[in-house]
Amino acid sequence: MKHAPSETQSARIARILANRIISGELPPGARLRQDHVAVEFGASHVPVREAFRALQTQGLAESEPRRGFRVTEFDVAELREVAEMRSSLESLALRHAAPNMTRAILQEAEEVTRHGDSASTVRDWEAANRHFHRLILSPCRMPRLLRTIDDLQAASARFLFAAWRRDWEARTDHDHRAILDALRKDQTDLACATLARHVGWIGKRKTAVKNADPRETYEIPG
Repeated sequence: MKHAPSETQSARIARILANRIISGELPPGARLRQDHVAVEFGASHVPVREAFRALQTQGLAESEPRRGFRVTEFDVAELREVAEMRSSLESLALRHAAPNMTRAILQEAEEVTRHGDSASTVRDWEAANRHFHRLILSPCRMPRLLRTIDDLQAASARFLFAAWRRDWEARTDHDHRAILDALRKDQTDLACATLARHVGWIGKRKTAVKNADPRETYEIPG
């Protein structure tokens, strides 16, 4: 997750905690203890509370009356909501980005996709995947829309890490290449439709559990 050199203390705390939540280091339901976080980061309670509120805005934490903040749970209904929102908003962003797309952007997006195809860990693949989406969507020049998409992609990453934490396997992203091919040919409608289907799809897969029957989880393409 990129951050500006002038990042405030509260933004830095929020960014680090968000990474821990997204990766599963801080699991759903975990209590976010203000005193502990303040000590860890050498901060007062004010920036810590601001960081918690930022996490709440992202949908990564929730406030409970008289009990403080905890990491939000997630379920299949949320996964479907995130996928449908990404499908609509990312295709909207791409439609506005297409007229501003350059050969350099498309070439970099191709290189990022190749990097993702050879990723040895789910974290490396997710970073490459998010980079790809940011590259092709940023030319829309709609910062509020892009911030919303960033939050949705963070939510998607939580599901991704939960499903693939133990048994990640490399994959070739044919959808990314189809999107780039359509953009090169100025086939904006096809590129947007492919992207909408790509991020809106939800599948099921079996994951191995030691000394137990396989567990069914949900798979998302990125």
